[in-house]
Amino acid sequence: MSVTAHPQRSFVRFLAEAAASLTRIEGWRRYGVAFGFGVLTATALAPYYALPALGVGLSGLVLLLDSTGSARRPRWAAFATGWAFGFGYFLFGMYWLAFAFLVQADQFAWMIPIAVPAFTGFLGLFFGAACLATTLLWRKGPARVFTFAACFALFEYARGTVLTGLPWNLVGQSFAGTALLAQPAAWVGPYGLSLLVVLLAVAPAAAFQRQDRSWIRGPLLWGRGGLAALLAFGAIRLEVPTSAASVPPTEWRPWLVVAQPNIPQRDKFDAGKMVPNFERLVKITTDAIPEGERALAVWPENAFPFLAQDPGAPGFFGTALPATTSLLTGTYRSYQEDGTLRHGNSAVFFGPTNEEGEKPIAGLYDKHHLVPFGEYLPFEGLLKAVGLSQLAPVGDGFTPGPGPQTYNVGGIRFAPLICYEDVFPLALYPKDDRPDLLVVVTNDAWFGDNAGPKQHLDISRLRVIESGLPMARSANTGISGVFDAKGRLLRSIPLYEEGVVTTPLPQPVARPFYDRVGSFSFALLLLLVASFPSLSGLARKG
Repeated sequence: MSVTAHPQRSFVRFLAEAAASLTRIEGWRRYGVAFGFGVLTATALAPYYALPALGVGLSGLVLLLDSTGSARRPRWAAFATGWAFGFGYFLFGMYWLAFAFLVQADQFAWMIPIAVPAFTGFLGLFFGAACLATTLLWRKGPARVFTFAACFALFEYARGTVLTGLPWNLVGQSFAGTALLAQPAAWVGPYGLSLLVVLLAVAPAAAFQRQDRSWIRGPLLWGRGGLAALLAFGAIRLEVPTSAASVPPTEWRPWLVVAQPNIPQRDKFDAGKMVPNFERLVKITTDAIPEGERALAVWPENAFPFLAQDPGAPGFFGTALPATTSLLTGTYRSYQEDGTLRHGNSAVFFGPTNEEGEKPIAGLYDKHHLVPFGEYLPFEGLLKAVGLSQLAPVGDGFTPGPGPQTYNVGGIRFAPLICYEDVFPLALYPKDDRPDLLVVVTNDAWFGDNAGPKQHLDISRLRVIESGLPMARSANTGISGVFDAKGRLLRSIPLYEEGVVTTPLPQPVARPFYDRVGSFSFALLLLLVASFPSLSGLARKG
């Protein structure tokens, strides 16, 4: 007993002294340390998944906020501390954005030291606002961590909705590296998952608020207990069967054939390489289609331009692909609307072969949630005046489509999503027309072999769990694969490898609670966490 007790007491003393030292940091040192804690917290995201960093980074931020009350301008100090944390978090977590400017380096490389810090610094404003709100509302004591978690999650929600929103790298996304930890998203969605993750991560900050070190055990215990509860919930949900809302015919179950051509971004519009790349994509797809089976082949975003407008495409695919195979492929298209030439980042669907030996176009989908700067230029007049331009390779950018759609092609009901569109929860398909499958076509080759494509894969997993729908995911250079309806990656192709995934279409499950009630579940959880200190009397114990 005494052999282990002394090391434990020494370790607790060390942690208590370290925590106390954070509350004494002032001025610019506080902001520098906050920036470092933000960088550390970002290592919990893909591809590192250093989950203990959440506890150190977020608890450290709370302890730094404790010191802002004695600053000459407390409110400014709280905001600046949160902003510095957010700047570090997003700068490290989204550094890969710089690679997009290097694809056409002669035109855009000069923008990297301006655009990337400006963008990540803007995102940091949401963390600054969350920290300011926290210090305006909290009372000293262990209860303050509940206020912090509620404010943090509320401003994560704001970041996902304001100015079209960017819910990329929500803190809860750190749990999306595995289906086991991500299952709570089926009930509370991505923002509720972030709230739970933050609440667990700041337990150490609650533990080290009081001088009485016997208090330390309680918060650390509920932190560990909460994590154990999430693990148990995930394990049970993954094992317990959930009845399907609709089931494809078992006597002729369709197959998914998901191709990853692995074409470098610089080669996609090289006139001398386009045809050989296209022929290779056709070959690897046809080689992988099960003979005589009904199948949906999926090609990535921008697989080949203008297929929707090529009059020879239906006849070509009618010969090149098996008769019972349908094809979903990303493409560009141009069209006239009200006398104006428009451009669409689109997906076109070719159905099974008809009596004329063609695969007719069975549907066309235009991406509706466009990427600012990448596909259109927001505040166009102002930004062009200062020399900025969008990166899209067509005209003045793309025209958005009307919104989410569900299609039935070859007897398979699916909702297509192009690239960035799967970032947005509750915007996957029309609410009155639930499909059996989500199909994501993307081109993450812009961002190189680094964290960006891996973070995007985790985002796709969350959309699967929240909707209860399987997903076929085709990415030009990866990561491609097929998820089942509970977020398990059944088969995949690694980054920068050519290949094809062939698997039977997984079945959907009944609509999860979050998909049925939407943001109400997050609002309910937020209200519960925010009011917990008062309900429990915890605030009085501080």
